Amino acid sequence: MITEQEIYRRRDMRDIFTFTIDPADAKDFDDAISYHRMENGNYQIGVHIADVTHYVLPGSEIDIAAYEKATSTYLVDEVFPMLPEALCNDLCSLRPNEEKLCMSIVFDISPDAQVLKHKVSRTVIKSNCRLSYEQADDLLNGKRADIASSIEEQLRESLKELNFLAKQFRQKRIAKGALELEQEEMRFRLDENKFPVEIYFEQSTDAHQLIEEFMLLANRTIATLLAQYVPMVYRVHDLPNKEKMALLKRFTKRRGDAIPASTVKMLTMRAMAKAVYATHNIGHYGLAFDYYTHFTSPIRRYPDMMVHRLVSIYLLGERKASELITPYAHYKDIEQVETACQHCTDMEVTATTAERDSIKYMQVLWLQSFVGQEFDGVISSVTDFGLFVQLNDSHCEGLIPIRTLSPTEHLVFDERNFRLISQPNKRVRRGHFTELPNPTKSLEFTLGDNVRVRVVKADVNRRLVDFELISHEKV
Repeated sequence: MITEQEIYRRRDMRDIFTFTIDPADAKDFDDAISYHRMENGNYQIGVHIADVTHYVLPGSEIDIAAYEKATSTYLVDEVFPMLPEALCNDLCSLRPNEEKLCMSIVFDISPDAQVLKHKVSRTVIKSNCRLSYEQADDLLNGKRADIASSIEEQLRESLKELNFLAKQFRQKRIAKGALELEQEEMRFRLDENKFPVEIYFEQSTDAHQLIEEFMLLANRTIATLLAQYVPMVYRVHDLPNKEKMALLKRFTKRRGDAIPASTVKMLTMRAMAKAVYATHNIGHYGLAFDYYTHFTSPIRRYPDMMVHRLVSIYLLGERKASELITPYAHYKDIEQVETACQHCTDMEVTATTAERDSIKYMQVLWLQSFVGQEFDGVISSVTDFGLFVQLNDSHCEGLIPIRTLSPTEHLVFDERNFRLISQPNKRVRRGHFTELPNPTKSLEFTLGDNVRVRVVKADVNRRLVDFELISHEKV
């Protein structure tokens, strides 16, 4: 129960039309959008983030446990939340028709997507509706959605205007050099025994991009406002690896239009640096932002909680400088804050690795049912021990061992050109070299080539799938 005293000390936005958009199976809602069209024709758009740090005090047992985890981990069949369920799914979650405490940033935005002003406040909101991405897309596309008829038209109009602004924000980002590397996300439908019965893909739709653009706006704005203060927690992204980018440029030049766009995107992703948390700002290359931070997901990311505390100290003047912003990092001790940033980055890597391993496990489990069957795919990676192939339909990946590719040819790994190539006069079966002296060749397997394979073995314990090459088509 939120007290009247707490409401009094906050900006009361319970009467402003507000809603959330999340995956259909989401349980924790840490961000909401409010929409109001002003009389002067401008928009007042609020980005409201669950005020987790109101409940989780620095140095408390819950805070220390959250810091140690640093992030929630989302496996295919299970979620390991950073915060106790009573907080992440109940008290802090911005569920519809419930009064909730938020840290908000409210923007005045012109119809041509110019941010005229903004204000950061602690607020109390009351969400009018909880939308899934599918429902939001239905409304944007003029379809009916399974929501209360009393607010359907208001939702539709709000989404239409928000989408109009979001597309302009996106165009401006791309014009400044932001990368467009969105990929389909693999999802699994599981039976009662947690066995995969279907693989499907979640694409980036207008509803996804709408939410993304306003979250990016909030994160960038908060980072810019806090940039004058020390210490600060940034989300930074360095320049790509020069050597990998040079190889990519050479490869695409050599292959020309034959190389699939998905292969170029994959190689670009592999050349990218990893985004990390840091107290020293170098900007965010991928987003083309000079300043960026994570502010919008404090239910599942500890750095966002750190940034919320910095907002309360620097911008709202609510906390004394002597208070802690992490369990082990003093406000004035930048070295310890940097240590906390490194810890959060490390734990994020650990969580991401676990999530990918969970997906790989389900892929192998899925393919166990298809041993002996043939599929079309594309060479997704080339190594000195074989070819990794991604299947076209399911996107599951497996290996064609090099020893099975040719009984007569000696294949070597041409790393600079992402290929395995035969050298009939050589005795080398596996090895690396930089340049080939243009030998007479009869076999060449290159990244992006089309293949047809048979599933030979799916080893769940080792998370490995073996394929056998049936046919090969150069592209």
